[in-house]
Amino acid sequence: MDSDQDDAEVTTRTLVESLIREDATVDAGELYDVANALGMSDQQVRLCIKRLAAEGRFTQDGRGRKAILRATERTRTAIEPDLEFVRFMYAQDRGEARWDGRWHLAAFGIPESMRSARDTMRNAIVRLGGALIQGGLYVSANPWEDHILTLATELDVRAHISLLTTEDLAVGDSRTAPDLARRLWPLDRIVDGHRRLLAAAQRLKPAIPGASRTEHLRIAITLAAEFTRAIEPDPLLPPDLLPQPWTGTAARAAVAECWADLLEAEPAQPIRLFRWYAEVVQEVTRPINTS
Repeated sequence: MDSDQDDAEVTTRTLVESLIREDATVDAGELYDVANALGMSDQQVRLCIKRLAAEGRFTQDGRGRKAILRATERTRTAIEPDLEFVRFMYAQDRGEARWDGRWHLAAFGIPESMRSARDTMRNAIVRLGGALIQGGLYVSANPWEDHILTLATELDVRAHISLLTTEDLAVGDSRTAPDLARRLWPLDRIVDGHRRLLAAAQRLKPAIPGASRTEHLRIAITLAAEFTRAIEPDPLLPPDLLPQPWTGTAARAAVAECWADLLEAEPAQPIRLFRWYAEVVQEVTRPINTS
């Protein structure tokens, strides 16, 4: 079965992209070793490489395990993580990004003749944590105006976007912040994703000390895939709106602990993934500003 198409913990595409080094290359020998450690066959990897090359995402020098894959500019840009989002997430967990009680609303009425731009705007609003109130009207608990206006300008639809904030929001019979959160966002599904992430971190952490380099990479890629799966649907609601204790806080702390151990075990790691998560660990472990 093609792991790009099933719901395995890590797809072959994710594996290839996760092993990109700072010079934008992937060592095919290392790729096959880690793929085997993840239970993937060499044939799965070869087919994935072929697809990625056909899509213009990688070029290949050499053959088999001696090959070097080179990420194209399109790939390098697409896989850069949103570190601003991650920093905000951990700032919330640390109690440093407090809610001011304001709801941020965005409405759009983009005409059918601009359907592609309309779909792009809708998808972006949802990725930013927006919840649909009614047709074309979305709400977030966090400031998102700059992101929405930037995208609207790029799509040339700024004339069709309306933004506002309010401290008095009611949707049906829901008026309190916690009731609105339960009504507007799928909190049970979000909790399930964080529980899975927490379980993965707790399962993987004991395997880090003394593990081989290939095993460290297997753990890192598995952990990163679970982290992405958990946080992508998470609107990062303020603690005021969430049931406490919030599973996401514990899960993300456990992820940071795993990455601290991985970075200690692989201090000279050339894989970009490690640099990205090093920034996360530094954010979590810095002293809290109490002034």
